[in-house]
Amino acid sequence: MKISFLIDNLTEGELAPEWGLAVHITYRGKRYLLDTGSSGTFAKNARAMGISLADVDYGILSHAHYDHSDGMAEFFAENERAKFYLRAGAEENCYTGKWIFRKYIGIHKGYLKTYEDRIVYADGNYELSPGVLLLPHSTPQLDRLGKAANMYVRKNHRMCPDCFDHEQSLVFDTAEGLVVCNSCSHGGADNIIKEAAAACPDKKIYALIGGFHLFASPEAEVRALAGRIRETGIRQIYTGHCTGKRAAAILREELGDMVTQIHTGLEIELRD
Repeated sequence: MKISFLIDNLTEGELAPEWGLAVHITYRGKRYLLDTGSSGTFAKNARAMGISLADVDYGILSHAHYDHSDGMAEFFAENERAKFYLRAGAEENCYTGKWIFRKYIGIHKGYLKTYEDRIVYADGNYELSPGVLLLPHSTPQLDRLGKAANMYVRKNHRMCPDCFDHEQSLVFDTAEGLVVCNSCSHGGADNIIKEAAAACPDKKIYALIGGFHLFASPEAEVRALAGRIRETGIRQIYTGHCTGKRAAAILREELGDMVTQIHTGLEIELRD
């Protein structure tokens, strides 16, 4: 299994970074693309890294925000065959802000219609391919987290706190244990680990990969989350994007070498 970060907020070389995430994964002879960043830059980086988007077998959107979906058009232009898997709750309806000052942060308006023949809406615990699952949130009352983060969805002409029913985890069964990818972990990184464990009770969780949405969180909250993550027994954390460098450093203080800061161009190899 090889995991290549095509876009992250950070870079350590000549590859361009941006606020967003796009990850290319090879696993048991198949190629997966998780998210497309907030522009087509991920595709340029892929070419520089020797990765062909035309050869991707499965595209996956982690959740319905622009910084993970706005590069979809670039992917569809380069890949003529792969289906793109969204969670059944995904719409063009995500906002952030307070009171009347709300900003649209969702999927580019019109994409879901334009590319409807390429899109598949995954419902429930969805087997994408042998050894690969798409999991919805099973933790109740996540709308409380949405409200605390000032994230909303427009439904029936009303703004409601986001319960993140459009967010999904991409889970791989490997020789090391389950590798769980959730690009922003809006439902809580510790909750996501527990959700994967509940969905696959006979498996150990090896790693969680993605952003943890901590860039604006107080230090005490970050340290408390680190404690809850430690209690899950997970062995590795690869985090970046919306975690933020400050929070990532705090997590490393608390959890030590089990935490790796991701960046554009980083590649990780694990046993399938």
